[in-house]
Amino acid sequence: MKPIEIHHEQPAPNEVIVQLYLDPNLDWFRGHFPIQPLLPGVAQIDWVMHYAQPLLTPDWSFSSIEMVKFQRPLLPGNKLLLNIKWDEKKHLLVFHYDLETQNGNEGQTASQGKIKLCR
Repeated sequence: MKPIEIHHEQPAPNEVIVQLYLDPNLDWFRGHFPIQPLLPGVAQIDWVMHYAQPLLTPDWSFSSIEMVKFQRPLLPGNKLLLNIKWDEKKHLLVFHYDLETQNGNEGQTASQGKIKLCR
């Protein structure tokens, strides 16, 4: 199950920025965790691939996770900015999820990473 996409833009041929809303009813929140639901890392990786492949890397496939760092939990009801950049020379998707502030601006980084792709 994917988040609600509010808006996306492609400021450069190798970059996409997606504004997302984490609907509290997303399946990802069920049982992860009962007292305080939070978005699992596997969902965050899945969404990077979901948004990158059609716009940035249509002929590429997932190979491995080079690095990922989870800095803040992503909670039901959060609004996020997902920024993805494609480095074709290194075959890397570089991404970060930023929590949006109340006025819609980019806030604190929640997670970031690099995903290696292959043909």
